[in-house]
Amino acid sequence: MPNGISITDQLDTHEWSNEKTAAYEAAIEAINGAVGAYSAVIAAEEAKTEPDPVVIANARAEQGRLAREREGLRSSDAEQIAAARTRYAQMAREVLAGLA
Repeated sequence: MPNGISITDQLDTHEWSNEKTAAYEAAIEAINGAVGAYSAVIAAEEAKTEPDPVVIANARAEQGRLAREREGLRSSDAEQIAAARTRYAQMAREVLAGLA
């Protein structure tokens, strides 16, 4: 602690409510659901007699993209959080529907 000043003393304040916490967590879960849907695609493809490596590579690439987007979520951006909840929940449904 140089000069007796704590790093945490230098941080900006951030308002956080139960509603914001729940919305943020729901957005994270929506992205995780989409990642999981791509895991199901990978598992289904790998279970085939002749798996298509392109399908597996594409699904893994999507998982990586989703991970980067998850890391980019900002709890203070209500619009981004709301859009993520809707978008990724829909994506998971669509990916899983493609397996049926």
